[in-house]
Amino acid sequence: MNAPFFEVENVTKSFGGLTAIDNVSFQMSRDEMVGLIGPNGAGKTTLVRLIMGILKPDSGVIKFKGKDITRMRTWSIVEEGIAGTFQNTRPFRRLPIVANVMVPCLGRRTSRRGEWVKRVEARAMDALEFAGISDLAMEPASRLSQGDLKRLEVARAIATEPELLILDEPFGGLTPTETELMAKSVRRLHKGGRFGRLHSEGAAMIIIEHKLHELMKIVDRVIVMHFGGVIAIGTPDEIIKNEAVIEAYIGKEVS
Repeated sequence: MNAPFFEVENVTKSFGGLTAIDNVSFQMSRDEMVGLIGPNGAGKTTLVRLIMGILKPDSGVIKFKGKDITRMRTWSIVEEGIAGTFQNTRPFRRLPIVANVMVPCLGRRTSRRGEWVKRVEARAMDALEFAGISDLAMEPASRLSQGDLKRLEVARAIATEPELLILDEPFGGLTPTETELMAKSVRRLHKGGRFGRLHSEGAAMIIIEHKLHELMKIVDRVIVMHFGGVIAIGTPDEIIKNEAVIEAYIGKEVS
């Protein structure tokens, strides 16, 4: 039997007397887009930080393509094929955005991928074009709107050619038009294809998001967290009708 593409098994993390992640387990396949939802303080961002190696769990195991990555450092996890964006963007504010994307293009994972590494700037431009902000390539990151900063974060992540991409509130702070553009970019990346020198076989995704209407339209399954634990896993239709989820988070069904 083949190992799951990605697996979180009985992961627990406490800070002092507070249990932030309580025995969380789930699996996902290579072709899935999974939503991760829950009230503020449910443990979603802490779980992402554990997956990315920023934090280490007190117990439990995280596996990627059958390999235990629980104790790996963040850059080693990126080299394995996992990349993430975070709700609070932290670009190199004084550098042009193309330079912001050139940095991850120099990683060992991407440098193994072929001759394009000799053309790092062109590669970075392809990632920016994919994210929809190539026209701003020479603008310093400090001048970008919130929506463009979100797209810059996506460009930096996809420049590493991830097989699993974790997006922390990609629609947060965006206008309806910006949200629609971001959703299109996310679906396009998940589907895969060639975009200039950027080639993607399609990335599995975990998306943390509070804008449930937009999220439910693009994900295959939803994981719901509350008080650090998982209270439900199912399709979007199943989740919006789940009484425990409605009581804990949604409050009413999402139409």
